[in-house]
Amino acid sequence: MRIDQPILDKLGENIRRERVAAKLTQEKLSELAGMDITNLQRIESGRYNTKVTTLIRLRKALHVDWEDLLPSEE
Repeated sequence: MRIDQPILDKLGENIRRERVAAKLTQEKLSELAGMDITNLQRIESGRYNTKVTTLIRLRKALHVDWEDLLPSEE
């Protein structure tokens, strides 16, 4: 396992949790964030170390704070 895998897993879990709480499908969130649905699926499953610019678009589309998306340092 890659050393950063737990971070990617938690990030994906947080994005998925916020998407579901906002009652958005992966298709709708990817549209709102201006990204390909395949990339969103890979991020949510922890299989993709995405760019900061993509995280910014996801955060804006979900209307959440950074603390809601980023894994804690625990």
